[in-house]
Amino acid sequence: MTATKMTMAQALNTALADAMEADPCVVVLGEDVGPLGGVFRITDGLTARFGEARCYDTPLSEAGIVGTAIGMAMNGLRPVVELQFDAFAYPAFEQITSQLAKMGNRTRGAVRLPVVVRIPYAGGIGGVEHHSDSSEAYYAHTPGLTVVSPATNADAYGLLRAAIESDDPVVFLEPKRQYFTKEEVDLDVATPPIGRAVVRREGADATLIAYGPSVAVALAAAEQAATEGRDLGVVDLRSITPFDDGTVMDQVRRTGRAAVVAEAPGFASVASEVVARVQEQCFHSLAAPVRRVTGFDVPYPPPKLERHHLPGVDRVLDTVDELQWEEG
Repeated sequence: MTATKMTMAQALNTALADAMEADPCVVVLGEDVGPLGGVFRITDGLTARFGEARCYDTPLSEAGIVGTAIGMAMNGLRPVVELQFDAFAYPAFEQITSQLAKMGNRTRGAVRLPVVVRIPYAGGIGGVEHHSDSSEAYYAHTPGLTVVSPATNADAYGLLRAAIESDDPVVFLEPKRQYFTKEEVDLDVATPPIGRAVVRREGADATLIAYGPSVAVALAAAEQAATEGRDLGVVDLRSITPFDDGTVMDQVRRTGRAAVVAEAPGFASVASEVVARVQEQCFHSLAAPVRRVTGFDVPYPPPKLERHHLPGVDRVLDTVDELQWEEG
């Protein structure tokens, strides 16, 4: 198959359709995922193609949706749940953290739960509170959950296929600002497995570490830095947990400087964990402390203030300047 230009929404839709075609146990459920095709149209056409028993609408009860999916998985199905927005997932938090994440351990592996919880997350769409949260730290902090976030359309397809094939629960965080960005996608090219980071750009002066929607920001910053004579590398984590220490630490040891770019508030965040891991494992290779470029530690702001809240190219480059300054 030759590469095809498609949006991230189309890549996700194709991944769902291909998974449902390959395995009759794969079912899709959530609010408005049926004939409407979901709030972002990710499930468009699936009900028409596979029938109402395979892709169907649920009542407006996130805890009920995930609880139902857990029961379905215990009885041999592979449910893919859509929770419409990041902050709308919080009513299901108890089911996700107390039941979905722990059932395998609770039963010593006798009961596996192959459930994928898809959550559109993060900002960049001018959405108000409850529509732009970056909630990854909650899930990453919960043992028993795999947490992934694609930054490219090709990874959106490949990682979702891998998540659906996993025998254990996966929280699949979709950067909603990228749903309708188009890229060339070759579905025949295998995506690296879950748990493997990818070097998106090699660099010699410093390493930018990012995931999900922040990867594009890091790449844009690296492009701008190149015009100013700095050579920045970019690592896309792809998988928040499990974490690929090998790829990340190898890049940081080569450059001696690093900054983590993420939309979520910085305190007690995934970015904090990445900084801690890097400084523990690469301490003797560092020319400067590892920095964070994150959202501010405030509730998500109104749309007019969004551009000030989210990490942008200028803030990333200002942080890189601090890394250079501390060399002396």
